Amino acid sequence: MTKDQKPVGVCFFTGPADGGKRFLHLGANNGRMTQLTPAPEHPMSFAATYLLGLAVISLILFATWLLQLRTRNAGHVDITWSFSLGIAAVTYALLADGALLMRLLAGVLGLVWSARLGGYLYLRNVGTPEDSRYTALREKWGQQQDRNMLLFYLFQGLMAWILSLPFAIVAFRPDIAAAPLLVAGVLIWAVAVLGEALADYQLMRFKANPDNRGQVCRDGLWYYSRHPNYFFESLHWVAYVPLAFASGWWWLTLISPVLMAWLLLRVSGVPGVETPEGKSKRAGYDEYVRTTSPFIPWPPKKA
Repeated sequence: MTKDQKPVGVCFFTGPADGGKRFLHLGANNGRMTQLTPAPEHPMSFAATYLLGLAVISLILFATWLLQLRTRNAGHVDITWSFSLGIAAVTYALLADGALLMRLLAGVLGLVWSARLGGYLYLRNVGTPEDSRYTALREKWGQQQDRNMLLFYLFQGLMAWILSLPFAIVAFRPDIAAAPLLVAGVLIWAVAVLGEALADYQLMRFKANPDNRGQVCRDGLWYYSRHPNYFFESLHWVAYVPLAFASGWWWLTLISPVLMAWLLLRVSGVPGVETPEGKSKRAGYDEYVRTTSPFIPWPPKKA
């Protein structure tokens, strides 16, 4: 620069470790730096956004608890629990600063899965008496049922928040996943969601036939698994692993499919269905248990 030349401005690149760049412009006035134009504000951090998801989910389940105080039907939580995860997925997608395609995938896939499952549970449970599982809890808890039910709801909210982690990780991914990973993720998601929807439909159709009362459903996917809906529900969470693969913290997405499988197989799924009382009410159930895979669809054993 010669003595007759005056600086007109300097542009700096700043940004976080993820590679995202921001502009910082220093203006000039008669050769002197006089104006600082701040870089654009950083969107909410990953931690803040993820914690907001916890607040959103907890608020939804707290409102559901207030509803059950009036209706005395705790089964509403099954519906709102599903919807809360979809709302969390959309929240992460809107507030994250990842690549647009990855944000769209996190929000859309999470919302569609949530709407399908929550809608099915609404159609199945609306207008029906309280699920026997929750009635048993009320009887067990007695006068402490309202307090314990709130704690139970909030615990379910905590589980939902942990499960929602893949939505956040995918939404914050700064680059677009490789094409094979995108295809794998979407394909696993489609197989899982369609498979669970088919299993739910087959069971609902079976129960709607009065001739099947007291019988074991062996229609369609239920011929190959005693709980195909639980299998495909767990598989759904595997879909986000390839979508996050090779990005920071991608391995945390492995928590959700493992946690969901554990909850369904050991906590709230199979233990609540395969009870001694339930088995005694369905003819041929013992043989069904001996010959049919409990989880992964597989050709049955010979009786």
